Amino acid sequence: MSSRGQEPGAPDESNRRADEHPAPVAAGPRGFLRTFSSFRNRNYRLFYIGQLFSVTGTWIQRIALAWLVLELTDSSFLLGAVTALQFTPIMLLSLFGGVIADRMPKRPVIISMQALMAVQALALGLLVLTDLVEVWHVFVLSAVHGIAVAIENPTRQAFVAEMVGRDQIANAVALNSSLFNSARMFGPALGGAMIAAFGLAIPFLVNAVSFAAVIGALAMIRNSELHLVERPLKGNMLDQFKEGIRFSLTTPPVLIIIIVMAFVGLFGYNFSLILPLIARYVLGTEAFGFGALTSAMAVGSVAAALFVAYISKPTEKMFMFGGISFTVMLAAVGLSTLLPLTVVLLIGLGAASIVFTATANSRLQLLAPPEMRGRVMGVYIFLFQGTAPLGNLFVGTLAEYWSVSGAVVVSAALCGIGILGGLLYRLKHKVIDDPKSEHEERQSSTAD
Repeated sequence: MSSRGQEPGAPDESNRRADEHPAPVAAGPRGFLRTFSSFRNRNYRLFYIGQLFSVTGTWIQRIALAWLVLELTDSSFLLGAVTALQFTPIMLLSLFGGVIADRMPKRPVIISMQALMAVQALALGLLVLTDLVEVWHVFVLSAVHGIAVAIENPTRQAFVAEMVGRDQIANAVALNSSLFNSARMFGPALGGAMIAAFGLAIPFLVNAVSFAAVIGALAMIRNSELHLVERPLKGNMLDQFKEGIRFSLTTPPVLIIIIVMAFVGLFGYNFSLILPLIARYVLGTEAFGFGALTSAMAVGSVAAALFVAYISKPTEKMFMFGGISFTVMLAAVGLSTLLPLTVVLLIGLGAASIVFTATANSRLQLLAPPEMRGRVMGVYIFLFQGTAPLGNLFVGTLAEYWSVSGAVVVSAALCGIGILGGLLYRLKHKVIDDPKSEHEERQSSTAD
């Protein structure tokens, strides 16, 4: 059945969704405090605090994992291969992970996947601690992590809307970006310091422990305060999968995001590969310097995330501005051979990346009907993270057989092609700056 028709299990006029008709609330905070308006929600506060610890641990592990692979192999190609393997399950499963997000209660799914990631981190830490680790261990455990992320990520993205409601989606998504990048600011530096002081095992073990915070926070969330879809999705999973793809490809304001993200996600968001290669082979810095470069990028990301949270208006113009700025900054990073200049450019690159991704995420969640939000987030995760295996192999191969700088510049040029494609599509189709869900558009048409 077309996504524009009545969906099986969709609520009728007498049984509306909670996030379409939220309960009246007091006037929101003004001035700078409105940047943090989602924190008025108890469930979201718990979620944010738990995620802050967990994501910091994840960034600590990312630094350790990249350095472990380079110490074991001294090969940029194998680093790309390990990173690709970590993201391959996301490429294969994230779209179906979106279907799972629409079919099942989101909180138990997130908790179970977080627990699986904790086991993966613990296994890596013990292998390194006992000096038994080999490259194939890293390959297998990276794949396990990817499977968990493929299911957890679209579910977690859609769960944000259930915690805060439609009116706060843009603010909460931007605050999530500030959380992720605050962790990226401190996590890599902490990871580099841990490696220098204690060796490679401790970062993995610290990450394993950090998952306790987010699992505990999720356990404390009150279901009674969530904006749940009243009738969970039922029926054939394959048909629901197709329905999500059909909606994404036939809704112009959604499709323009997909066009641009297909290129930028594939060729631009390979920081877990690009930054260690630049640190080691272009700038000649060690583990601590590598962490500092990643943290520099996070400075710009956090500042941009707070700005986007304050604005809370995810327009199409802001989305395209973020994409263009990201492409220009990425090319400049590829051309730089000076550490101070690279640090400055990475701050700008981090800011542009958040304007781009936070706006894309918010627009997609606002455009999608609540019962389809998980599937649309599955498409987003597929393009943003799932294409990383191909992108990492592409960049790793170019870096191995040509140069690291050349690989980054070529990647930026390919991102530019995606931006151009999005702009050309926009010239031929009407793309709205005030995103409404399909259900709201049907209501407007009926009212007219």
